[in-house]
Amino acid sequence: MTHVYEAVVIAGGAARRLGGTDKPALTVGGRTLLDRVLDACADAARTVVVGPRRPTARPVDWTREEPPGGGPLAALDAGLRRTGSETVLVLSADLPFLTSATVRVLLDALCAAHGAGPGPEDPDGPTGPDGAIVDDGRAQPLLGAYRAESLRRELALLAAEYGHPANLPLRLLTDELALRRVVPARPEEARDCDTWEELSSARSRIREHGRVLNEWMTAAKAELGIDLDVDTAALLDLARDAAHGVARPAAPLTTFLVGYAAARAGGGPEDVAGAARKAAELARRWAAEAEGRERAGGSGEPRGGEGTDAG
Repeated sequence: MTHVYEAVVIAGGAARRLGGTDKPALTVGGRTLLDRVLDACADAARTVVVGPRRPTARPVDWTREEPPGGGPLAALDAGLRRTGSETVLVLSADLPFLTSATVRVLLDALCAAHGAGPGPEDPDGPTGPDGAIVDDGRAQPLLGAYRAESLRRELALLAAEYGHPANLPLRLLTDELALRRVVPARPEEARDCDTWEELSSARSRIREHGRVLNEWMTAAKAELGIDLDVDTAALLDLARDAAHGVARPAAPLTTFLVGYAAARAGGGPEDVAGAARKAAELARRWAAEAEGRERAGGSGEPRGGEGTDAG
């Protein structure tokens, strides 16, 4: 299912438990927390980041809450004013493991509920839910998809009652919404980084066996400005064949040449796969020749057997 939505990323706040540091600019796996969240919502029609301007890996719209540091409710109000879609994804900027998979879970939950309509005992009310949020034992309203109309309605009511949303608790809004609660695509995707210990844990986790290569490839592609699905297993097999069949230094040099050849051919996944196949076949031919030399005692020619004409 394809969703049309806009994203509001809350990237302000005082980060008191981090000593007031610029939390969204902290890195996990060489990428800022903000960029990691922006990658999860890369297909948003528009992304509005609420907070001080910072370098980002992709273009975004910037705005500030009033007053700066006025809290998540004021930030949500400021971000929402820059959007026009019926569906708005709201994210905090400190979710290092968030991926598009959980974003899809949220959008699917919201859209499916509206498409099906409420049942006779549906707590969402006559018009369906106002939003869908992640709840992994802890409700996370800054990890949710919402009907923009519902957010605007409640923000207007709060403005009428309190005058301005600055420094008001977010629950004043969320308590008035009918929210579907979903679990993330993977448990870790709901983990945030509010303390130095949590940041250190996140940095250690990405280096665990089984995920470090994927994390590294994602970071390297982002740094190089490459949007390409890479068959990591095929490239590793090629590097192994080049190292064993030719020489160890041939592994990185060969993968570089494959990338260069793929870029000249068009740069698509099929171009990478085609170049990798050619190089792998060449490496296997080199390996076969080496095996032949070993059998021949290193001469490179088959040894003459007994009874051959010595001349």
